[in-house]
Amino acid sequence: MKYFILPLLLVCSISIAQTKIAHLSFDSLVSVMPETKLATEAAQKYLKGLEEEMLAMKTEFETKYKKYLDEEATLPEMVKKSKMEDLQQLQGRIQDFQNQAQNEYQKKQMEVMAPIIKKARKGIQEVAKENGYKYILDNASQGGAVLYSEASDDVFALVKKKLDAIPMAEIHGTGAAAPAPAKPANKPINGKPGK
Repeated sequence: MKYFILPLLLVCSISIAQTKIAHLSFDSLVSVMPETKLATEAAQKYLKGLEEEMLAMKTEFETKYKKYLDEEATLPEMVKKSKMEDLQQLQGRIQDFQNQAQNEYQKKQMEVMAPIIKKARKGIQEVAKENGYKYILDNASQGGAVLYSEASDDVFALVKKKLDAIPMAEIHGTGAAAPAPAKPANKPINGKPGK
């Protein structure tokens, strides 16, 4: 048994030692790229245009509401009702515009940042290949992510097939083997076969 374990440990140690892993903060990298300043300025300019339109709509509402309050005592009931409906519709349009503006601004931010992120990822891949790194990890404070990994075989299906051929494990305390698992559909999860 000792003769089997020692070579196995040696092989594992060698393969782990040969795996070069690096890390960086992806957000920090993107923030120091000169293109980021230009993209931020473009997104802010877009936001300013949306804010100006929102301000114009709010000013229109305030003007119409003040006029309504000034004339309310002298207006016939039918005209009052009509003006109130107009004000409510304008207020609804303002709320809709505000929601749409927020979504549009987020889309604009993603649009202007997409080429920068693509360039950063390309740089990471080139550095990884030039320096022999198998993995480059994002050490961001929110949790990390693999930013690059070399292409490798996905052995999920092979391991699953092997496990299906092995007798079921005995579950302690029941005196019986665990029931055979149902065969789930092999649906992809994040681009990998399901478990």
